[in-house]
Amino acid sequence: MASNRERAIGAAIEILATDGIRALTHRRVDERAGLPAGSTSNAFRTRSALLVGITEHMVATELPAIALPSAPPEQDAASPALLADALIALFDLLTGPLRTQTAARLALFVEAGHDEVIRAALGRGRSRVVEPIRSAFATAGAPDPDLAVQLVATCFEGLFLQVLGRHVDVDPRPIIAATVRAALIAE
Repeated sequence: MASNRERAIGAAIEILATDGIRALTHRRVDERAGLPAGSTSNAFRTRSALLVGITEHMVATELPAIALPSAPPEQDAASPALLADALIALFDLLTGPLRTQTAARLALFVEAGHDEVIRAALGRGRSRVVEPIRSAFATAGAPDPDLAVQLVATCFEGLFLQVLGRHVDVDPRPIIAATVRAALIAE
């Protein structure tokens, strides 16, 4: 059985994703999670602590899902096609089974624009998530793996806005594949 803290995090993510950042209160989290009043406040004393907890949970959930090829190029495991396929699978996960979590992340991005604590938490999480992507691009021979990560992040975030924010039915595969090809030649 999930702990009160885990239940609170799950409910908070649902609230962020469905109702937005302004709807997120300790009381609403307690209600959504079916917890006794004050449970979320006991686990996360402040709103910032709750938002940081959400961010850390997202990273812990997503990090194991980033299964990118990392074998040497001579084994062709890090070919552009395989790298694109792995990133497409990650995107499908983030907009499929983890869709609610991804929508909540978009709300956190907006909040981070004027909340340094959230911005720092998202930055810490991002650094952990992008390292396997950076490594895969380095293995695949990208001239600038850091730029490759920026290209992929920008691609994903734009697609998230289209798919989750605007509800546009877009096929991400050719877009991600083109981004991978561009990242492998960009200097």
